[in-house]
Amino acid sequence: MLEALVEFLSGIGTAWANHLLSWLSYVIGWLPETIAEPFQYQFMLRALLTSLVVGGVCGILSCYVVLKRWALLGDAISHAVLPGVAIAYLLGAPMLVGAFISGSVTAVGIGFIQRNTRIKEDSAMGLMFTAMFALGVVIISRIATSTHLMHILFGNVLGVTMATLVTTMYIGAFALGVVLLCYKQFLVYTFDPNHASAIGMSTGMIHYGLMLLLTLTIVTSLETVGVILVVAMLIIPGATASLLTHRLPRMMAISVLVGIASTTLGLYFSFRLDVASGGMMVLVAFVIFVIAGLASPVGPIRQQLRRRARADLNAD
Repeated sequence: MLEALVEFLSGIGTAWANHLLSWLSYVIGWLPETIAEPFQYQFMLRALLTSLVVGGVCGILSCYVVLKRWALLGDAISHAVLPGVAIAYLLGAPMLVGAFISGSVTAVGIGFIQRNTRIKEDSAMGLMFTAMFALGVVIISRIATSTHLMHILFGNVLGVTMATLVTTMYIGAFALGVVLLCYKQFLVYTFDPNHASAIGMSTGMIHYGLMLLLTLTIVTSLETVGVILVVAMLIIPGATASLLTHRLPRMMAISVLVGIASTTLGLYFSFRLDVASGGMMVLVAFVIFVIAGLASPVGPIRQQLRRRARADLNAD
C-alpha cells in the first residue's frame, strides 16, 4: 500500500516537474542567447528549477530565523544532519530521510535541554551541534569512500536527478503550505511569545513546529548549497529584507526574491566561471545584501546624505 502511494506521488511529481521544466525552457528561449546558452542542457534546467524552489523556501524561513535570532540554530541543525546522512548512505536508504531524522532529533533535543534544564539556548545548541557533528565525522571516517557524502557537505546542484527534484518540490510545497496555514500563529509567536502564551496558543508546539520546518528547509537545500553553506541561505535573504522593510509580509516577499535571485544568478555564474555552485550562490546573496545595505534608508550612504542635508540647512 505504501509503495503504491509513493509510486503514485512520484508519478504526479514527475509529471509536474516535466511540465515546469518545459515552461522554464520556453521562457528561457525568449532570453538573449548569451544568457540562455547554459540552460540548453537538461541537467541545467533541473538545477535551475531546484534552485528556484530552494531559494523560495529558504527566503520564507529566513525571515523567522532572523527575527527569532536563530542563526546559531540553523548552523547547528545544518551540521547535525551529517550522521543521519552517513547512516542512510550505509543502509542504502534515501539520504534526505536520514538527514531529516537526524536534524529533527537535534531540534527536539535542543528544545528539551533548554526547557528542562538550567542550560541556556545557545549552550544547548552548542552541545547538540558538536555531539551530532562529531558522530557524523566518526561514521564517515569508517566509510571506505566519502566522495558522494562530500556533495552533501558542499552541494552539487548540477547533479540533481529527477527523483531529487521531485522530492525537493514536495518538501518545498509542504513547508510553504504550513507557513500559510500557521501564518498568524507564527507571526504572534515570533514577535511576542509571551502574548501568544497568554491568549492560549501552544508556544511549545509552535516552537518545535518551527524547528522541524527549519529542518525540512535545511534538508531541501542539501543538494543545492550543501550542509556548510545552507545556514548562509537561511540568514542572508531575511537579513537583506530586514534592511528594507519592517513589515513581515513585505519582508517575506523581498526575502523570497533575494533567495531566488541569488540561487539563479549563482547557478549561472558558476557555470560561466566553472566554480562551485553552492559557494557562488552564497556570494551573490552577500553582494545583494551589501547593495541593500548601501541603499537602505538606514544605510551609511543615506545617513551621510541626511547629515549633509542637515548641515546645509543649518548653514543657511
